[in-house]
Amino acid sequence: MVVLVLVAAFVGLTQLYTDVLWYDQLGYLSVFVTENVTKIVIFVVAAVLVAALMFASLFLAYRSRPITAESIVDDNLRRYQEALEPVRKIVMVVVPVLFGLFAASTAMTQWDTVLLFLNQEPFGQEDPQFGLDIGFYVFTLPFLRFLIGFLVSAILLAGVAGILMHYVYGGIRITERGLSTTRASRVHLGVLAALFLLLQAANFWLDRYSTLQSTSGTWTGALYTDVNAVIPTKAILAAAALIVAILFAVASFIGRWRLPVIGTAMLLVVAVVAGGIYPWIVQRFQVTPTEQALESQYIQRNIDLTRSAYGLDEADVMPYDATTETEQGALRQDTETTSNIRLLDPNVVSAAFSQLQQFRPYYQFPDTLNVDRYEIDGEVQDTVIATRELNPDQNQGWFNQHVVYTHGYGVVAAYGNRVEVDGKPQFMQSGIPSRGVISDDYEPRIYFGENSPLYSIVGGAEGDEPLELDRPQTAGDEAGDAKTTFAGNGGPSIGNFFNRLAYGIKFQSSDMLLSDAVRPESQILYDRDPRERIEKVAPYLTVDGAPYPAIIDGQVQWIVDAYTTSDAFPYSTPSVLQEATQDTQTAQGAAAALPPERVNYIRNSVKATVNAYDGTVNLYAWDDQDPVLKAWQNVFPNTLQPYSEMSAELMAHVRYPQDMFKVQRELLNRYHVTDAGSFYQNDDVWSVPNDPTQDSDVALPPYYLSMRMPGEEEANFSLTTSFIPQQSETGNTRNVMYGYLSANSDAGTGEDGVKSDEYGTLRLLELPRSSVVPGPGQAQNLFNSDTDVSTELNLLRQGASEVINGNLLTLPAGGGMLYVQPVYVQSSGDAAYPTLRRVLVGFGEEVGFAPTLEEALDEVFQGDSGAQTSTGAGVDDAEAGTPDGAGGDGAQPPAGGGSLEDALSDANQAIQESEAALQEGDWSAYGEAQQRLQDAIERALEADGVAPEAEGEPAPEEPAEQPAG
Repeated sequence: MVVLVLVAAFVGLTQLYTDVLWYDQLGYLSVFVTENVTKIVIFVVAAVLVAALMFASLFLAYRSRPITAESIVDDNLRRYQEALEPVRKIVMVVVPVLFGLFAASTAMTQWDTVLLFLNQEPFGQEDPQFGLDIGFYVFTLPFLRFLIGFLVSAILLAGVAGILMHYVYGGIRITERGLSTTRASRVHLGVLAALFLLLQAANFWLDRYSTLQSTSGTWTGALYTDVNAVIPTKAILAAAALIVAILFAVASFIGRWRLPVIGTAMLLVVAVVAGGIYPWIVQRFQVTPTEQALESQYIQRNIDLTRSAYGLDEADVMPYDATTETEQGALRQDTETTSNIRLLDPNVVSAAFSQLQQFRPYYQFPDTLNVDRYEIDGEVQDTVIATRELNPDQNQGWFNQHVVYTHGYGVVAAYGNRVEVDGKPQFMQSGIPSRGVISDDYEPRIYFGENSPLYSIVGGAEGDEPLELDRPQTAGDEAGDAKTTFAGNGGPSIGNFFNRLAYGIKFQSSDMLLSDAVRPESQILYDRDPRERIEKVAPYLTVDGAPYPAIIDGQVQWIVDAYTTSDAFPYSTPSVLQEATQDTQTAQGAAAALPPERVNYIRNSVKATVNAYDGTVNLYAWDDQDPVLKAWQNVFPNTLQPYSEMSAELMAHVRYPQDMFKVQRELLNRYHVTDAGSFYQNDDVWSVPNDPTQDSDVALPPYYLSMRMPGEEEANFSLTTSFIPQQSETGNTRNVMYGYLSANSDAGTGEDGVKSDEYGTLRLLELPRSSVVPGPGQAQNLFNSDTDVSTELNLLRQGASEVINGNLLTLPAGGGMLYVQPVYVQSSGDAAYPTLRRVLVGFGEEVGFAPTLEEALDEVFQGDSGAQTSTGAGVDDAEAGTPDGAGGDGAQPPAGGGSLEDALSDANQAIQESEAALQEGDWSAYGEAQQRLQDAIERALEADGVAPEAEGEPAPEEPAEQPAG
């Protein structure tokens, strides 16, 4: 047994030791120490307090036991005493210690509550009921609730222990006449009862303030009944409990219990009547008949403080009387928007990135890519970007998994608003070695990312043989695949035997101890996911679910947004983060889901970066006015840098965070209404539309794109979303546009440490409630039901191809709402990938469908939209028919095959003739018409560059192999 205990203790110590090494190497050891020392202190104090109170209660009860004749003692009690006496001293120590440890393990989970209370900062904003600073509710009230709740539990445990000891040793006896007690037991239990009631008085008093956080009513916060009935009665109950506590304390010494007993009975009656019945009467007979008038000011409090808590109070609201009528030249004033329309869907083109840029099976790209922007030749270009990371599942054997294949290689980026003439992504950064207009000279190795191995053994001394595969060989490399040795400081040292043993235990690996690949200068890299690293070094933050990479100052950096939150902001309506941020991207695993945490205050207080090469974590205090962040900075000084330390290049890639935007838009469904009367009537509730490109009832994700909002002087990189009327369960609600929200995501100013004043500005376009502007779902239905569109799409589907609808972008342009959707075609076969083939455009009831964005816009706007689009915003049908055209299906249009329009016209004519022949019963004519229809379908497929009998495609050409040596 001793050996097992020692082994278990050693294993536990190795876990602690490796954690210390990890935090120390990263430079955040103070976080680990502060958090754990705080937990230990709370644990010790809580355990000692509970154990001491219980022990004192047991000891006093035993010491004051009555000395009576054996004939008076009950036989059962005598047996209890005889059984207990040999182990009494042990029991009196062990039982309190066990209960103390149990209570302390619960108390230590409140370490953050204690630290925030001790390091709190004022909000500078008062609540509308008591006039207290909001910081009292966020920092002080939760701590007082925790403290009083813990003390109540401790007093109850001590009381129960005292009662049992008094009973066993005769201090409390049940006789035929009733309950008999000694004076010592009365004093003992009377004092404990007084302390319990004193704590209850404090609880009643704090209940007054907690009404401002109540969610029991129709609206969050103290409403009319709370203010006029609950708060006064809680004050009365607090005073009554205090008086009864004093009566118990006095009675315990004078031995007269009539008054405290009467007082306790009265307290219970008052608690039932004043605390329950009276508020119900007020609510039922005074409030309900005139609810709107009486609740108006409290609803207004809820509106104002909810908007303040979620950062909605400074949103710019603009009426937007959107038109549905099209006219020539309508988009002439929207050049900055139309030239930046993103045709490359990051949710679709991952397969194209993989086929064209993966090069080796041990690399992979994420299923959903990221959207960022880069300045190229003086112009900001929206970019679809991803890192080429390892695919750990492709590697077998411990040596390969943890020593050879240690990192990914390079960033791959493509223009968002243009493609190659055959529909493939037009890359601006690609290849191995990585080259492009973004950078030809940056550190391309990706040791830290979203798909890294569990751990890797890297590094070595100068002159050691390189063991890590660096990248595939390319033309000009004569020594085969390039090898490398990690040269950064990315993980704890694993060179000495004890560290190897500790990490061997941590990862349950004997190979780590036996392999000669672990050298004296070796390091171990683990916990490599950017989100995971931020969560560990800043345990007080909630981390956004979508980190994204950027090439910054010659390094690949993961940029991660993080939030400070609270659930204690007065009058603010709570949100469940997991539910509020759920959309098709989280449902498909493209973005990590947030925890099911209930909050009613959120700030994007921290921007963090994780270096993809050495894992360095930098935390920047982005919202330096956030009181919650200020409090945490008091707790963990020197762990956050001011945002003034951010470089201009890093600032240029900061964007508005998705998850916070999703929470805000969920609240705006109701809280776009700022008038209490309209809010009460609930007659203007919105919904976030479901994603019409997916066959599920999941919300449409917000989209990043560069555009100019109405009323703005210039375009900016924005995060956008749409609103439609609240949808009923019957599904008969109109799917029309009611609102459109954008968040300015441009933080950069070109100067180090200076962020744009416009960053984070929320702009809400409100459409008239009589709006007939189609919502996203209706726009998608218009696309799907358009005869020409459906005919061509059906023709494409009849070949060995799959038609994929890209993201449906919504843009305020031309005085209305413009919808743009890229359409991709992917052939069958293992090596197939989607390529852009058509662009769908919608405005009002008009639909355009063409190979290029410009042509589609012109179709909608009477032949001339006036729009300026990017070069390459679409495909060339002739070029799209090359061997790599439709996702590499190998089809080429035959000579004299005719145009696509001619083939479609012939197909329509053949369909009409078939129907006519069928009605007349002329089977010969029907057969001929069907033959012409089949011929037209084949010609249409050929003209569109899709082979009817395609069998797949060859894999993209890999870099040329070179002979080893």
